[in-house]
Amino acid sequence: MADKRRFDLFAELLLQRFPETRRVYDVAGGMGRLNRAFLERGRSCLTFDLRHKRLPVEYAERLFTLEEPCDADLVVGLHADGATRLVIEYAARHRVGFAVVPCCSDNGMPYKPWMRHLTELAQSLGFTSVTEEVLPMAGRARVIVGSWSPEPGV
Repeated sequence: MADKRRFDLFAELLLQRFPETRRVYDVAGGMGRLNRAFLERGRSCLTFDLRHKRLPVEYAERLFTLEEPCDADLVVGLHADGATRLVIEYAARHRVGFAVVPCCSDNGMPYKPWMRHLTELAQSLGFTSVTEEVLPMAGRARVIVGSWSPEPGV
């Protein structure tokens, strides 16, 4: 069973790492629970997903693509499955921070090599800081965070 605290824990971690964040894109965000966690913390968030059933939050019912205009300072994916790599590529293209909590790979790669691959991808795209955090929760809890300065928010 998924840890119900994951949305609050992820939002808290991200606002500690990126305190200046005002607008977040939540990619493959399901019903919008992470969006709600950001709203409760005074941040604006737009969730992208194809779900019809969702919370009453700002929501774009469509696939997220690299061509999406950027109005965010942080792009995130919490168990975003096939969109995880896209989060990193989009953030690099628009020079904004990113954070992903990968679960499934989009190419059949096992979990640990997938995590290495995503870290190396972010580094190859020019992020000046790529680090890993661990959320204090059950399940897939490793977070890859990328930013454009040694200390996010600086």
